[in-house]
Amino acid sequence: MSDQSFLTWPFFEHDHRVLAQELDVWAGRELPAIVDTKEAHEEVDQTCRALVAVLGAGGWLRYCVPAEFGGVHESLDVRSLCLIREILARHSGLADFAFAMQGLGSGAISMFGNADQKAAYLPAVAAGKKIAAFALTEPDAGSDAAAMSTQLTHKGDHYLANGQKTFISNGGIADFYTLFAKTDAGVSAIIVDADTPGLEIAERIDVIAPHPLARLMFRDCAIPVANLLGEEGRGFKVALSTLDVFRTTVGAAALGFSRRALDEALEHARRREMFGATLADLPLAQGMLAEMALDVDAAALLIYRSAWTKDVNGTRVTREAAMAKLYATDQAQSVIDKAVQLLGGLGVTKGQKVEELYREVRALRIYEGASEVQKIVIARQLLQGN
Repeated sequence: MSDQSFLTWPFFEHDHRVLAQELDVWAGRELPAIVDTKEAHEEVDQTCRALVAVLGAGGWLRYCVPAEFGGVHESLDVRSLCLIREILARHSGLADFAFAMQGLGSGAISMFGNADQKAAYLPAVAAGKKIAAFALTEPDAGSDAAAMSTQLTHKGDHYLANGQKTFISNGGIADFYTLFAKTDAGVSAIIVDADTPGLEIAERIDVIAPHPLARLMFRDCAIPVANLLGEEGRGFKVALSTLDVFRTTVGAAALGFSRRALDEALEHARRREMFGATLADLPLAQGMLAEMALDVDAAALLIYRSAWTKDVNGTRVTREAAMAKLYATDQAQSVIDKAVQLLGGLGVTKGQKVEELYREVRALRIYEGASEVQKIVIARQLLQGN
């Protein structure tokens, strides 16, 4: 990492600092041989599977599950998750994606699963042996998740799932999905193995920064009642509690992109000669670099405040997480745009890191709650006195 000064902040303990330093060295050594710029579904799928395997072998996925089932900490440590996402994102957006989905896809099991469910899935997630996914969004129920129409009908020792989910990350390569659907008691959460009859990949979705993404169809998909997470009708609590943890980490990924963009811009400004000096000597460029650095540090403070509050106080951080996610992702877009501008024609050239970052960052302002949704969340928390 080019700037490790933030690790001296009081948000962190010694173990966090060691984690950050060791992961940065590991990522610089291991990831370049795996990550490439190929965009065909089969090639991206293969890369993501390889990334999950190497992250598992390196021990980094152990931070996605509790210690009892192969993890590092007794419960999920949000500061560790944020540091890992930030550092991986700085090296590779796809590596960050692979790590993040292992956590998000299994997070509901870590927090709400029973002992049998945890034993069946979490050790394999930590080892990189099973790939996880989180299936909430539908074609007509994205930001408004309460409008979902996928149904779970209780039939003896099974539920029958009917409906569809879309924009599901890891769709097509996941070994299991945490599915949210309506039951008679309300929205419920349930684990669906990818090979369950009645579940099919209806469509692979192409986006500007390629990663495994799909639309899922459920047609009388028979899921054992034993796979239900918690009680019927408590699915929104499961979803929101999971997002409460992982929403902050989205901001951390954006922060990793921002730091890399600032590094790329600084390097270019120092060596680019123009008007008898370097770009770094020009006041306009200095102003842009200063604004970028300010946004990076402000985002980091919001992210690690939210993570520290969750870890240390053990309370809901709905407002803090929404603020961190909103600010970090929106400002990352601005930081990366400035980096592109400073690089000029190189900034929009395929194969340049800032061009890749420009595509990578855009989705972060949408998934796990669009920026506009975060504003609603923050306002409601304020009005409720939280």
